[in-house]
Amino acid sequence: MFTGIITDIGTVSALEQLGDLRVTITTAYDTAAVEMGASIACAGVCLTVVDKGHDARGHWFAADISGESVRCTTAGGWGVGTRLNLERALKVGDELGGHIVSGHVDGVGTISRLEDAGDSKTFTFTAGRDLAPYISPKGSITLNGVSLTVNSVSDTPETVTFSVNIIPHTAHWTTFGAAAVGDSINIEIDILARYLSRMKSVVSA
Repeated sequence: MFTGIITDIGTVSALEQLGDLRVTITTAYDTAAVEMGASIACAGVCLTVVDKGHDARGHWFAADISGESVRCTTAGGWGVGTRLNLERALKVGDELGGHIVSGHVDGVGTISRLEDAGDSKTFTFTAGRDLAPYISPKGSITLNGVSLTVNSVSDTPETVTFSVNIIPHTAHWTTFGAAAVGDSINIEIDILARYLSRMKSVVSA
């Protein structure tokens, strides 16, 4: 479980296709304090630490990404040098600064527009219509692992378009500071919306 408050930007240093895709990520985290089997959200994808260490590049950890996760997230487009928002799993007693985030990606969207909004920037995203029922103005959403608030939403028969504001602090401490139109992003809907939809479908069945 996570909160969507990013605590490091890691960099992919190696990719190896074994039975699954193994990714190695350099990080500022002291990996001596990271347990084997620990969960780390990488660009919003909850991954399990299967190896770790420290070398000339600094601290690093490795995780295996299943074919399903590669298919359903942006992980299939990661390469050596890709920068990833990182967040370690929540501990009991930690401050809940964002919202409850599971690290289970619901879909992939695209940055379709960037506009200045004072010192901030308004990011507009386009995603598949299947996510539209779960995205609401002033609701919470997780984009590449970052807890954000939806500004506006509009629908077409094929897509949903929504916007968020990225303040300078968030731009500096996450990968959104270097994001560009056309970039793909991992989307996790609010966990309450997910369960409410499931309960509604069961009750209506």
